[in-house]
Amino acid sequence: MIQSLLIANRGEIACRIIRTARKLGIRTVGVYSEADAGAMHVRMADTAVHIGPSAPGESYLVGAKIIAAAQASGAEAIHPGYGFLSENAAFAQSVIDAGLIWVGPCPASITAMGLKDAAKALMAAAGVPVTPGYMGENQEPGFLEAQAAQIGYPVLIKAVAGGGGKGMRLVEQPGDFVESLASCQREASKSFGNSHVLIEKYITAPRHIEVQVFGDSHGNIVHLFERDCSLQRRHQKVIEEAPAPGMDEATRAKLCAAAVRAARAVDYVGAGTIEFIADASEGLRADRIWFMEMNTRLQVEHPVTEAITGTDLVEWQLRVASGEALPLTQDQLAISGHAIEARLYAEDPARGMLPSTGPLTHLRLPGGIGRVDSGVAEGDQVSPFYDPMVAKLIHHAPTRAEAIAGLGQMAAQTECWPVKTNAGFLVCALADADFASGVIDTGLIARKGDAWLPAAAPSDAALQAVAYLALQKFGPQIGTNSLPGAWSQHGLRLNQAASPVRLRLAFGEAPLEVELTTAAAADASIAACDTSIAACDTSIVPCGSSIVPCGNGWLVSEAGQTHHLAPWRASATHEGAGSGAIHAPMPGLVIAVSVAMGDHVTKGQKLVTLEAMKMEQALIAAFDGVVAELAVSVGQQVEADSLLVRIEAHAELLPHVATNGTSAST
Repeated sequence: MIQSLLIANRGEIACRIIRTARKLGIRTVGVYSEADAGAMHVRMADTAVHIGPSAPGESYLVGAKIIAAAQASGAEAIHPGYGFLSENAAFAQSVIDAGLIWVGPCPASITAMGLKDAAKALMAAAGVPVTPGYMGENQEPGFLEAQAAQIGYPVLIKAVAGGGGKGMRLVEQPGDFVESLASCQREASKSFGNSHVLIEKYITAPRHIEVQVFGDSHGNIVHLFERDCSLQRRHQKVIEEAPAPGMDEATRAKLCAAAVRAARAVDYVGAGTIEFIADASEGLRADRIWFMEMNTRLQVEHPVTEAITGTDLVEWQLRVASGEALPLTQDQLAISGHAIEARLYAEDPARGMLPSTGPLTHLRLPGGIGRVDSGVAEGDQVSPFYDPMVAKLIHHAPTRAEAIAGLGQMAAQTECWPVKTNAGFLVCALADADFASGVIDTGLIARKGDAWLPAAAPSDAALQAVAYLALQKFGPQIGTNSLPGAWSQHGLRLNQAASPVRLRLAFGEAPLEVELTTAAAADASIAACDTSIAACDTSIVPCGSSIVPCGNGWLVSEAGQTHHLAPWRASATHEGAGSGAIHAPMPGLVIAVSVAMGDHVTKGQKLVTLEAMKMEQALIAAFDGVVAELAVSVGQQVEADSLLVRIEAHAELLPHVATNGTSAST
């Protein structure tokens, strides 16, 4: 067995690998960038080595630094986790050439499956069904456009070296092809160093089904059944489960057999995933499931497979890398119950799921229910340099319905501030009737996303509770009218005959007026609370809510959403939506500026494009007007809320563009 292991990754996966290595008695070595100096994986590892600046291209993606860290720390093996260098055949070979053990498939297998077009050709030769499309060498835009027309719209443009939802564009109309191709190639070149793409038919009712495979150096290859990863947003997986809903035994047998054939075609060793796309318009059928690609690494969603099979796939990886045979044979593997996983991301549902960064001042992940895999803790930072995952929430139960209910509870118990998360969105998604019945495909979030947005404000019951706490703490001066009854150092004494009290609470940038009634006061039993505010908290918090002090206010958490409320004191002004000021919604890099000073623009026109957390975000004009201020240029790094562009309505500029002392006509 390997005795010392360097994890060439960060965050949740690094922590997850460390836990298994510790169980096996393996010494662990972490690596970290400047941004991760105090990160959880650094704290957990037996030792850690600094490898460079915060940008991945100067630290985690520099293979030479990783190998040097392993040699300097005395590690004998390197586990790449997923992402970063996990599917880099050249890096894998350099690890082996350095005399270290590579915990992963051999470089030749990575190369064979690393380019989607070559992999599809290989799979077709092995008798694995592949999706119709174009996978050739000709990358001339006009030729690719003609191929797309021949295949028939809608089509999917995919980077041949892509993965994780990157380098992928859905094109539904011929007129959008050229721009989508350029965007896809730009992203592919930046993310993978390869702008080569393929074109394939887009299935209109697709489900994403993948099969976990595992091989060893003794010629054994098994499958650990399938996972359904159909619930996606922008081609990024959000909720995954195993086994796939609606999968019958005959279809499962054919699918998993095809996956094993695919792995054997490249003499696969280690953990891998064969990904398929299914046309689910008539349910799951073996003749309507096609190979998409192979991921030659561990997948983010591997815990659901572990749950239904009772295995530890990281342990399997370490044992196989040590030269051992697979721990179980195919006949010893069986499905037990149902498991479902949700990715808890640092993103803001109210702002189009844009990444949310900053300090995790308050973080409560669910406890006592399910499994939580996380790489952060309260007090840590969510950095703009890396993937915005906060944790993975996993629940395993005898039935799918029970697993969904349990995961919904986990999401509802999540509390996070000031960083926003998608926990409230997950609560709504898991409660959806179509999802519960298994009527799912990769377009479900796009169709129902708005309906799954969580409540924008706390419940009335929670507002009442916070209002009473505010009155207790700050006194009658914060009310907007006279208060009922008298006040004392022991709390509010209610006069049941008095009129309701109205007060303002600060919620975001605006005041929120709350009216307290004597009936609500009686229900809350606040009149009997004569001790500390902490004691009052427990007596008035509505069922299903959490209210905790934070600064001069309170954090209210309900159904996965956390809001901050405080007495309204300030009269700070904010630019209105009609001001035309376009601010950065997140820290990021300006990768495109589509306008110049003085340009006339129309509502919806693209102005500036930002890149942050592996995602491009286009900022558009809110109304017709003229570019009156342009504060950024391409290549500039900007902070959240910094001014990018300011648009003035045409009417506001007419006096300034007049000639010979007269106003210009329109």
